[in-house]
Amino acid sequence: MDLHLGERRLHVYDVGEGVPVFWHHGTPNLGLPPEPLFRPGVRWVSYDRPGYGGSTAVPGRTVASAAADTSHVADALGLDEFAVIGHSGGAPHALACAALLPDRVTAVVTGASLAPFDASGLAWFDGMVASAEASLRAAAAGRAAKERYEASGVEYDMEFSEADLATLRGPWSWFGKVVEPALANGPGPLIDDDLAYVTPWGFDPASIRVPVLLLHGDRDGINPPSHSQWLASRIPGAELRLTPGDGHISVLDHADAALDWLLAR
Repeated sequence: MDLHLGERRLHVYDVGEGVPVFWHHGTPNLGLPPEPLFRPGVRWVSYDRPGYGGSTAVPGRTVASAAADTSHVADALGLDEFAVIGHSGGAPHALACAALLPDRVTAVVTGASLAPFDASGLAWFDGMVASAEASLRAAAAGRAAKERYEASGVEYDMEFSEADLATLRGPWSWFGKVVEPALANGPGPLIDDDLAYVTPWGFDPASIRVPVLLLHGDRDGINPPSHSQWLASRIPGAELRLTPGDGHISVLDHADAALDWLLAR
């Protein structure tokens, strides 16, 4: 469905029946709920982040703005409480919901999250593959620099691990439905995402009080595991599951168990 918020539109997905779980998608993805995690008793709710798919672009949006958008969607669907999952670029947006909607969010799972760009004591780029670092350094230099970088035609090499590639050959081949179509109208939403990651998020992860589970593979070169380790050290009571041998995608092989954890709360 399309949710109209003044002059802009959010394209919303609502699949299944049961406990409502919001999915926050990665960069660049559409907001389709994660089919590999579908099961009876779970109602998946999600939306295309502004600029992606059927949602109106909002240049200059922050990570924190996801909390307001999530709240609008929940209101439209009559949901008072819900759980939240975010993978990769969706993980900071899931954390925004945990921080800013504490009376509505029951628990949060993140997979392969970034930490805030201003994270004290964290060497933010250490451990990133070259293409990920170059892309985010361009964003850190400002919108004009990021737009030039994307217009240059540079190839983004994810440098996936063998474990990642094996996962992508299995149920998570689902990513084929959400990655390429996300850029059908150009790199604008990817640019907005990356700028949001390297500017103030609009909330302090240390303020989160709902249960948080952080998943990360110890061989992730897209978003290095040090980012989730930093978050775990700041978010009160957060649980970190650092899985050996996993990369950016294969960490999702543990998402079913994480969903069990989420539903138990």
